[in-house]
Amino acid sequence: MRIGSQNFDYIYDPAWRAGLVQNAFGKSFWAFLAGAVILGLICWGVLGAETVLVALKEDIRLLIGLMPRVLVALSIAALIWVLLPRDRMAGLVGKDSGIRGLVIATLAGTVTPGGPSSAYSLLAVLAVSGADRGALIAYITAWATLGMQRILIWDVPFMGEEFAFLRFMVSLPLPVLAGLLARKLPLTLTVNDPDAKKRGEA
Repeated sequence: MRIGSQNFDYIYDPAWRAGLVQNAFGKSFWAFLAGAVILGLICWGVLGAETVLVALKEDIRLLIGLMPRVLVALSIAALIWVLLPRDRMAGLVGKDSGIRGLVIATLAGTVTPGGPSSAYSLLAVLAVSGADRGALIAYITAWATLGMQRILIWDVPFMGEEFAFLRFMVSLPLPVLAGLLARKLPLTLTVNDPDAKKRGEA
């Protein structure tokens, strides 16, 4: 049965479904799967089948415990991604934004959901819109070190709340410091602009 809204027509596009499968089961997935199988066989040979079964039971228990957190974290991240005022961000983190721009970029990087595809897409939009290079560095550093999806999906389930809080607090000043350092370095920032290439400008 087809969904009535045209907003969901992409679901029925074979190219979209093929791309979804390709992204979900890319090279990194098969690399991790191969590593797991190899280590499982080594464990089987060294410690026996009983140890492998115990490890599999623990994996299943961990997966069941993680899934609710993953679903909630991804739902929150998707809402933040939609609500984030991307068109105004460039004006807030321009060359004359000062420390305020670095703080705003840090907050934006912290709440940006998903992997590199979402983070670097927004980073590129900010870059070609006139964002300061210090703000760009602060943004991507915050995404890599303070990302809320990492805290909710990985830090808390695997290491506990105390570790997650400690890591967050220790890493909190890093994006601003990185942004300040980026502004001081005597380097020229050149950003790829795909639209310019299409227009024949680059």
